[in-house]
Amino acid sequence: MSIAVEMKMITPKQLHEWKIAGKNFQLIDIREEHEIAENSIGGEHIPMAEVLNRISEIEKDIPVVIHCRSGKRSSAVVHSLERKFSFENLYTLEGGIMAWIDVYGE
Repeated sequence: MSIAVEMKMITPKQLHEWKIAGKNFQLIDIREEHEIAENSIGGEHIPMAEVLNRISEIEKDIPVVIHCRSGKRSSAVVHSLERKFSFENLYTLEGGIMAWIDVYGE
């Protein structure tokens, strides 16, 4: 019997609080280049297709927030990294950048 681990989510409000407080964390945007051109909340750009090849760029000793447009792709990436590489410090931005925009604008 396998034990399901609940994925850690962070809300736009919590992420905003982390930014304001100066919390040490890594923010990774896995969207495509054309999506980032439309809007961005900062962070490092590692396109979803490149994540597994750029695994060494993902921190293991601080919280890492991975985001996409709606949260679906980032959830898949977080799940894959936790399963394949035993990451325990990953969060997905709940609702993605669209949820951020709903709360804070562009």
